[in-house]
Amino acid sequence: MPLRVQQGIGLAKGALRARQEKARLSGLCKLLTEWRNGSETPWLADAPVHPLQQTLKDLERAYANFFARRADFPRFKKKGQSDSFRYPDPKQIKLDQANSRIFLPKLGWLRYRNSREVLGVVKNVTVSQSCGKWFVSIQTEREVEQPIPKGGAVGIDLGVVRFATLSDGAFHAPLNSFKRHETALRRAQQAMSRKTRFSSNWKKAKSRIQRIHARIGNARRDFLHKATTTISQNHAMVCIEDLQVRNMSKSAAGSPEKPGKQVRAKSGLNKSILDQGWAEFRCQLDYKLAWNGGHLITVPAQNTSRTCPCCGHVSADNRQTQARFQCVECGFKENADVVGAINILSCGMQRLRDEGQDTADASAGREAAARIACEVSGAVMPPAAGTRRSDLCRLDAGMSAVGIPRL
Repeated sequence: MPLRVQQGIGLAKGALRARQEKARLSGLCKLLTEWRNGSETPWLADAPVHPLQQTLKDLERAYANFFARRADFPRFKKKGQSDSFRYPDPKQIKLDQANSRIFLPKLGWLRYRNSREVLGVVKNVTVSQSCGKWFVSIQTEREVEQPIPKGGAVGIDLGVVRFATLSDGAFHAPLNSFKRHETALRRAQQAMSRKTRFSSNWKKAKSRIQRIHARIGNARRDFLHKATTTISQNHAMVCIEDLQVRNMSKSAAGSPEKPGKQVRAKSGLNKSILDQGWAEFRCQLDYKLAWNGGHLITVPAQNTSRTCPCCGHVSADNRQTQARFQCVECGFKENADVVGAINILSCGMQRLRDEGQDTADASAGREAAARIACEVSGAVMPPAAGTRRSDLCRLDAGMSAVGIPRL
């Protein structure tokens, strides 16, 4: 990075470390004008000014997040990580969807592959690069009618063996994207370790690793989007656990003075937990339910898989194995994940009643939870709409997978 740019950003750092509330965007823009006209940084004039100003705006937001204790102190941008730039002025952008092309300042007309129809008025455009491929994200604004939610309420228990178990007895089998590509990734990383650092072969090996990581991420996002779309379109309210994934996936290695126990088993469990993408699943459910007129309710995760939905008895002995639940008080038997989903739904209904909202259409407390438990245990529920990738399964004796038409 040129000396003048480092001095300018260092100046902003010094001012902010003096506990000013936020960086002054106007002052940074004046420095940008000097840099564009300076002899040391003539290459800045080759780029449009608006994307450069947007970078300074992102810097200002990063400092604001730091002082609000929402993020760490900003660091310099590293080449190859989150490479992107944004055009904020819609007057300078031309979109020709019929010919699959877009006009961007100083880049001209560019061809692109249509993934979906662009609806509404274009507000800004973000161009990003990932794994050697370039993507254009077009943000638009349009008016939509107030959606009417479909379906009723459902509780969802998240897990590793079953990714998402619904309180009606259905469940989505996990994709395990990282596990599927773990062997190929390990071999590619071993091959890269044998190359001379920064050589041509080393760069090719690094690119191969990046493509595998991109494939893992794309498969996981595709799976999560299809699962959340299915759930949000068929349920007006969804109740899930407020899981603390960071605490659940902490290392069990311990310290030299106090070494941990079963470290290898806990390491494998942590890898499986992080491979599921529970946080992204919750985030997607939140905004997709809002799009469809529904809403998401989070409940505490304590004792959801140890409480009997029929009699309300709470005991660790109720959960005899990871998958088997049998109440020691009343003898109720069911899959532990289904019991957890039913209890999550019951807790969500109780939370609504505590807030003074009407829950007559969804559930009526412990009696409704017991009825749901008996229905799930004693009858085969009809399969819900889903996707082929999510492998929606039923709880019958055969455990047969049902292929669902693609969205």
